[in-house]
Amino acid sequence: MSNLRTILAGLSCLAIAACQSAPDKAALTRADVIIAGGEVHDGSGNSAMFADVVIVDDKIAYVGPDAQDRYNAIKTIDATGHIVTPGFIDPHTHAGSDLESTNRHRRANHPYTFQGVTTVMLGSDGFGSPDIAAQAADLQDKGVGTNVTFMVGFGPVREAVLGTQNRAPIADELAHMQSLVRQGMCEGAWGLSTGLYYVPQNYAHTDEVVAMARVAGDLGGFYDSHMRDESTYNIGVAGALSESIAIGRSGGLPVHISHIKALGPAVWGHSARMIAIIEAARAEGLRVTADQYPWEASGTRISNALVPRWALEGGLEALRMRLRDDAMADTIRAEMKEGLARRGGAGKLLITGKLGDAQVPVGQTLAKFATSNNLDPIQAAIAILLKGDARVASFNMNPDDIAAFARQDWVVTGSDGSTGHPRKYASFPKAYRDLVVNGDMSMARFVQRASGQTAEIIGLTDRGYLRAGLAADVLVFDPHTFAPVATYQSPRELSTGVQSLFVNGVAVIADGAATDAMPGQPLLKDTGC
Repeated sequence: MSNLRTILAGLSCLAIAACQSAPDKAALTRADVIIAGGEVHDGSGNSAMFADVVIVDDKIAYVGPDAQDRYNAIKTIDATGHIVTPGFIDPHTHAGSDLESTNRHRRANHPYTFQGVTTVMLGSDGFGSPDIAAQAADLQDKGVGTNVTFMVGFGPVREAVLGTQNRAPIADELAHMQSLVRQGMCEGAWGLSTGLYYVPQNYAHTDEVVAMARVAGDLGGFYDSHMRDESTYNIGVAGALSESIAIGRSGGLPVHISHIKALGPAVWGHSARMIAIIEAARAEGLRVTADQYPWEASGTRISNALVPRWALEGGLEALRMRLRDDAMADTIRAEMKEGLARRGGAGKLLITGKLGDAQVPVGQTLAKFATSNNLDPIQAAIAILLKGDARVASFNMNPDDIAAFARQDWVVTGSDGSTGHPRKYASFPKAYRDLVVNGDMSMARFVQRASGQTAEIIGLTDRGYLRAGLAADVLVFDPHTFAPVATYQSPRELSTGVQSLFVNGVAVIADGAATDAMPGQPLLKDTGC
């Protein structure tokens, strides 16, 4: 009997202790979501911790243990066995046509959300309008699925003053161009973007670009560039890299190299020299960084890949007029042949989309298209250009160069996402598979180069990390199923493995499926103008 009393007394004590230790839900802090028990990588590159992440309204309220003893949440997500990270940030996209669409499904930006991306950059390659305020207001009014940042594009700035002319601006014109850059920066752009490979930006000399960069630098921006050359088209890839760094040095602002690569057999192996140039600049005290997509094929157009820059002055119609002049046509064909050799031949150009009235078979190489029409490759390319243009995936990078760049601690992930190329739908999960699953990169480093480090490059201070007080852009993914599905033959397949994705505290993916939410915001830089 005494033993029974002892047991009952013990059970009573345990019950009292349980009652005393059980939290009073009414007394706990309200929360919207607790993401419980996941492997948390906070974006800093530090080792993982097994912790909970709490979201209240649009902010991260807590990262740590035992969140359910502190918060009374509307929803709890069991993240056991999953990776919890900041939402990924893509510093180089061409998502504008989707985000500006009247089609709600396109504005949801699923190609990016299903990669875990919560913030995209617009204005890459120098193509961004300086009318930042108008763009931001339009996206705010329509509603978008991801956050959006902006850069002022050198192309629209130059065209607004000089059109497509191949000449230097006079003093008044240069001042007008600078005023447009200032306008864009004052309206919230994060930096100046150039695409010096493209017409008419290609016509600008270095000092003209420096004059624009100084304006952006004075307002705290950075300089982002698709370099003048990534191969041997003009000054060579090393010369173009040195020019980009010189622009940053003279303009007094950080330099970011878009989609760093050594393009074409003539420069394979040049990654070592390029890395040495950047390391030397960084040792000098300059902030030089780059982004990279994990694909061996770039994405471009027949005109951009093969036609000499001088022949594109005035656009494709002017090119067609030049092709009707026998002497000029012979020169253009000869230079196009050189361009084709840089790309590794017609068999390395896969047609991924048609533009204008060009009649091209999507999914065929330029070589096959030429053979089926009894043409040589240059004749076939010209036949396309006489009617329109074509998008191509250009298989022109060496895996050793890709790997060499990926190892650098100043390289982050970017998609350069564009129509017809799988990089738009699958760059972040492919980078994860290549670098972590099938490589030797740590999960912590992979997450850092997709979130916190990119936020710092752009200048974002309120996201990119899992920290209390920051914006609740949060990703939960399954490390076993996070993978690309899109291929060059089927480039529009959504990636797999994202279980939950929050943008400003609102779920855009829940239980692996898209929601109808549009919580994305234009993120504008406060330049104090």
